[in-house]
Amino acid sequence: MSNDNTTGGGGLARRLNPLRLPLRHRLGLLGLAGMAVLPRLVSTSFVVTLSLAYFWGVYAMSWDVVSGYTGQISFGHGVFFAVGGYTSALLNLGYGIDPVLSIPVGVVLAAAAGLIIGVPALRLRGPYLSLVTLVAPLILTQVFIFRSDVFNGEQGLSGVSPLFGLQTFGGEVAFYYVAFGLFVFVLAVLLLVTRTDAGAVLTAIREDPDTVAASGLNPSKFKIMAFVLSAAIGGLAGAVIVHTPSGNASPTTLMTITVNVEVIIAAILGGMGTIVGAGVGGILLILLREQLAGIAWTVPVIGQPVSDINFLVFALITLVLLFVMPGGIVRTAIIAGRRVLDRGSGEDTVATDGGTAPARRVYERYTDRLRAAFGGDDR
Repeated sequence: MSNDNTTGGGGLARRLNPLRLPLRHRLGLLGLAGMAVLPRLVSTSFVVTLSLAYFWGVYAMSWDVVSGYTGQISFGHGVFFAVGGYTSALLNLGYGIDPVLSIPVGVVLAAAAGLIIGVPALRLRGPYLSLVTLVAPLILTQVFIFRSDVFNGEQGLSGVSPLFGLQTFGGEVAFYYVAFGLFVFVLAVLLLVTRTDAGAVLTAIREDPDTVAASGLNPSKFKIMAFVLSAAIGGLAGAVIVHTPSGNASPTTLMTITVNVEVIIAAILGGMGTIVGAGVGGILLILLREQLAGIAWTVPVIGQPVSDINFLVFALITLVLLFVMPGGIVRTAIIAGRRVLDRGSGEDTVATDGGTAPARRVYERYTDRLRAAFGGDDR
């Protein structure tokens, strides 16, 4: 028995050895290490921009959990971003609750909102989730308008306490590491979740929900689980960002149409159904948007500076990238790297792309363990 344990421990050690990881994983770890030292190499203003980019990376990854994996497109994910942010800000301003306590409450309420919206919508076929998520931000916006005495209208809530009092302890660099740490934490959690049997089932639901139902599993329950997890992570991003210089509790930051559309663009641009791609897309979206906003060059035909039409230019650049890389930046980079290294036939598809294998392959791989875990019924 001891030999088995030793062998198992050795196997785990080998799997965790960075030198034995696939090249794409080693490059990812190297990239994260580079991000960790960036504040020492760039200006303070760029540090603030990077912090905002990490929050958007988290926000995009939360959207990808439900839309990239189950195929249920959410057009109003900013609702959960706003519920988390406003809840934490209101508790802090109105009741003096420390952000360490108000943030978890915001996450819980965002998850509850996801449950309230998801349960009726996800049990139905067709575009019902998309329709519901389109309407939900409109309803919440009307609430903000009617109760401007509470939410302070378009101006939002100001004077929110900084997280951990970091404004006087480390300043922008300290907030950078909060945003970066949150990004890495959420990335790790979502990668673990989506690489489990449950993640495989979510992928199979996207490909062929009838096959999943035929195995005795309830697709609706898995979709609701993904939707609630997605809402909770989105609420976490919103709840934390309002306590940093990167954002505040206002509709402009948390819930406008632009916010709802850009998260979809970010995930698709980076690579839907990969988690990593969505995170990368969220970061690149903010960096590109901020870069365009600072360009004063006037476009000859339109007669407007790029900074004034930055969203239009950004949309055009996005369209070009999607035509060139229809699978997203991350997936395209992986495929290109494999071709260069001639490793195309030696990789496991599911482990690489986070869930692009056909439903039948995923189903056959995991069905025995899933039926044992869930009893093979519709519970």
